[in-house]
Amino acid sequence: MFYSFIFSLAKGLIRVANGKVDVMNKNRVPEGNYILVAPHRTWFDMIYFAVVLLPKQFYFIAKKELFKNPIMGWFLTKLNVEPVDRNNPGISVIKRPIKILRKTNLSVVIFPSGTRHSTKLKGGAAMIAKMSGKPLLPVVYQGPLTLKEFFCRHKAHINFGNPISVDKNLKLDDANQAVVEKQMSDAFKKLDAEINPDYVYIDESKKHH
Repeated sequence: MFYSFIFSLAKGLIRVANGKVDVMNKNRVPEGNYILVAPHRTWFDMIYFAVVLLPKQFYFIAKKELFKNPIMGWFLTKLNVEPVDRNNPGISVIKRPIKILRKTNLSVVIFPSGTRHSTKLKGGAAMIAKMSGKPLLPVVYQGPLTLKEFFCRHKAHINFGNPISVDKNLKLDDANQAVVEKQMSDAFKKLDAEINPDYVYIDESKKHH
């Protein structure tokens, strides 16, 4: 109830402040649970994903520092966000999403690169897909990267790719891991090009260096 209310509110605010979101290929979103994978481009891109996929609900993980404030921690917990220690993530970062995907009606959002300032794909997404039996759903966000751009009505675009299945019998050694990671990165490139063939992501944090 709380989740639906907050993200419905966010949907209205985005519409008023930033305009209608351009959503492409939503028909590629599978029935049931899946693992939404995307390049992490701004701190609010996951809000866009959650909003355009309502009434579907998601489970998120976020850095534990965001939970230091008890009110913020309570709020995030109500929105299915769990803290993770990015320096010592531990096995629960893999086990919890698998359990969520299997036992609840929540899908999972994962940014395979980890942080917004990294393009290296980490192995967690492939393992979660294999162990849960749920597909990876690639998606990209192009749009405002800062609140200033958001309020200047820089248009937001979201494009969904075809689901990627990871066979439960596949041995996730380095070679097979690399194959799945390449599938994801190729999907991101293709989806970006479908929105805008000239698109280049510029990390805001590195603009001023």
